[in-house]
Amino acid sequence: MAKSSAPVKKNEYITLTFEDLTHEGNGVGKIDGYPLFVPYALPGEEAVVKVLKANKKFGYGKLVEMKKESTERVDPPCNVYYKCGGCQLQHMSYELQLDMKQNQVKNVMRKIAHLDHVPIHPTIGLEDPWRYRNKVQIPVGEKNGELITGFYRMRSHDIIDEMERCIIQDETNDIIVDAVREIANDLGISAYDEDKDRGVLRHIMVRTGRTTKEIMVVLITRTDKLPHQEELIQRLTEAHPQIKSIVHNINRKRTNVIFGRKTKVIWGEEYIYDTIGDIRFAISPRSFYQVNPEQTKVLYDKALEYAQIDENDVVIDAYCGIGTISLFLAQKAKKVYGIEIVPDAIEDAKMNAKINGITNAEFVVGEAEKVMPEWKNQGFTPDVIVVDPPRKGCEPEFLHAMIEMEPKRIVYVSCNPSTLARDLVILEEGGYETKEVQPVDMFSQTNHVEAVTLLERRV
Repeated sequence: MAKSSAPVKKNEYITLTFEDLTHEGNGVGKIDGYPLFVPYALPGEEAVVKVLKANKKFGYGKLVEMKKESTERVDPPCNVYYKCGGCQLQHMSYELQLDMKQNQVKNVMRKIAHLDHVPIHPTIGLEDPWRYRNKVQIPVGEKNGELITGFYRMRSHDIIDEMERCIIQDETNDIIVDAVREIANDLGISAYDEDKDRGVLRHIMVRTGRTTKEIMVVLITRTDKLPHQEELIQRLTEAHPQIKSIVHNINRKRTNVIFGRKTKVIWGEEYIYDTIGDIRFAISPRSFYQVNPEQTKVLYDKALEYAQIDENDVVIDAYCGIGTISLFLAQKAKKVYGIEIVPDAIEDAKMNAKINGITNAEFVVGEAEKVMPEWKNQGFTPDVIVVDPPRKGCEPEFLHAMIEMEPKRIVYVSCNPSTLARDLVILEEGGYETKEVQPVDMFSQTNHVEAVTLLERRV
């Protein structure tokens, strides 16, 4: 049998000094150059570690005993932090979180894009890195005959019912989830049992308008009917008059997907409203709307600054969603064209333009990588293209279509630094120069980071 090249063995206990963090927030310590990745460890710390896995090139370990603590270590305020896994960084100071996210972007720009010279600015953080999420989707279970709600334990579907509050959620969302659970318990509404595929209530979703304080409650059930519907509505709305909409979604499938296809408003309005800057948005149960509106404005202000738009500019907003960036751009541009593959999102975008009296934004359903070459063939040449793709980044056809359209500037908004860096390689080869990158912390206490990148066409 070939001998493993790892200098450590599984289940071995070793003392390790940590020198770095992975992009996931795990501590990195080395033995004879061999890296071990250990959750919850911080640079500068020394600890006894149990080796859980030892591959040829790297291993994984678990903290057993701390010998020397970092001054950046803090006590996580969440009572289920080490069980839940929804947050990964509560054990480190907020300053270290922001540094880690800047370094995450720097590392991929160096290793993947080979753009060592490009300025990566310090991460823009939140004034208060707690209670920022305006939407919660929480599973419902049963314990000792009572309904329970809580997030799943790490890598499982066991609900952590001792969760007192989720402190990255808007406090209102916690209060409404508690109210629904207590009323449903009183009325004898059963929880969905995914093992036996029976029971009623699967998930509770709550959305809150941060500026309007309007609330939407979505109840997801396995059944076509919501038992005791009228009494539940009456008790919930009397106790919480800021609720504007109660929606019933039916999901009969045995699946991990939260929403089913059928959605109906059972009380109140079809939409709630919120504002980002001067723009007002209508939010439906299925709308994609940023979960952190305060930082969304920071992100979009930076995108606008990089775009340098004036009143004569024509702009394309690819992957436009419900028109969030498009409507910001339209305040400055001559004309904005938004492209999005999801028809419902385009309908929302058109409605949001109408609500705000914006007439210089046009929205098209389609795949950006197919629509843009057609526009190019028709002689359409935008001045600026703004792109905000999903985590997988942009399709090569789309990147080439952007290059062929020859805009003066491209502003790339990314939620995944690795795919951003990969795509920048193609754009650089296509005649664009990456000028600067601004990381933005949209999801404090987690390892996610957004980044806005400015590219200019070489002349």
